Amino acid sequence: MKKRLYRIDGDRKIAGVCGGIAEYFDWDPSLVRLVFALICFLGGFGIILYVLLWVIVPSQSKVL
Repeated sequence: MKKRLYRIDGDRKIAGVCGGIAEYFDWDPSLVRLVFALICFLGGFGIILYVLLWVIVPSQSKVL
């Protein structure tokens, strides 16, 4: 079975992007959220990246 990146519906705070990335790479979701927060505060690119991923990455419930 091929690994795919989805936005997670169960472990989500805003849109499920960080939860999906964490599940895909088998990382802790809190670590991914912390990295996104640091990117947001250190240059603002994290907000743009998060919104882009929100639009591009499909939701798990719509695909499965």
